[in-house]
Amino acid sequence: MRVDGLITNFNAGAKVEPYRIVKHGAGDKVAIQASAAVDAMIGVSDQLGANAAGDPMDVIRSGLAEVEYGGNVTRGQPLTSDADGKAIAAAPAAGQSVRIIGHAEVSGVNGDIGSAHLAPSTLTDGGT
Repeated sequence: MRVDGLITNFNAGAKVEPYRIVKHGAGDKVAIQASAAVDAMIGVSDQLGANAAGDPMDVIRSGLAEVEYGGNVTRGQPLTSDADGKAIAAAPAAGQSVRIIGHAEVSGVNGDIGSAHLAPSTLTDGGT
């Protein structure tokens, strides 16, 4: 895996699987797996993840990163987190917002390791 973006070291707040979307944990420099589309996502765990709370882990924060898909994803779609920190297509309800980690570079299905261009932000559906 080649990563050209920013990588930051964190301590895991709990076990973190490889290639999962992560968010800030309970303290400074602590990260845990994201578990919902409304989580403030900060990056993606690397190919090692973390085996237990307190273990050090690298989090890819920008650029291209490999991420595990949790459903059908089409290249170009914005990605958010499912309950297991896997990347799924972001689809906010009318008038609602979700957080995204970035956009899919390649299409894939549940369990695939795909590439994503990381750019954490918020996606809002303009409907009412």
